[in-house]
Amino acid sequence: MTYHHRVTANGPPFRLLPRLDDAHRFFWTSGEDGKLRFLRCGECRHYVHPPAPRCPYCLADALAPEAVSGRGVVHSFTVNCQQWVPDAEPYIIGLVTIAEQDDVRLTTNIIDTDADDMVVGMEVEVAFEQADDVWLPLFRPVGGAARPDTGAA
Repeated sequence: MTYHHRVTANGPPFRLLPRLDDAHRFFWTSGEDGKLRFLRCGECRHYVHPPAPRCPYCLADALAPEAVSGRGVVHSFTVNCQQWVPDAEPYIIGLVTIAEQDDVRLTTNIIDTDADDMVVGMEVEVAFEQADDVWLPLFRPVGGAARPDTGAA
């Protein structure tokens, strides 16, 4: 697919930052040490996102933040053009599935790539952007590779 707008931005012209409360603080501040974290159930070992007081799989309340690899794949994406915002540049919004568990996905920005190079299945890695006391998890192509290996010769 060819896009009419060249992606020149790594995100929107301004970001609304999340509120740091007790239930979500670990997620929004974990990028300070370069690690992406999700709640993980101590009973069934499933990751839980967004944060919840109980595991939706086994109903245990033994949830604690745990670091993940920071790798994932693009499940879906769109190119956002905010024509109503003066001088706003197009950027990519992606839905990323983390490598550790297929049903844990983040809506995020895909950075350091052009829209024409985006494909579903692209391998990506986390890159944090600090804004005040928050570290936003963004994703970029792994090793600069734009397309997944299809195995075709």
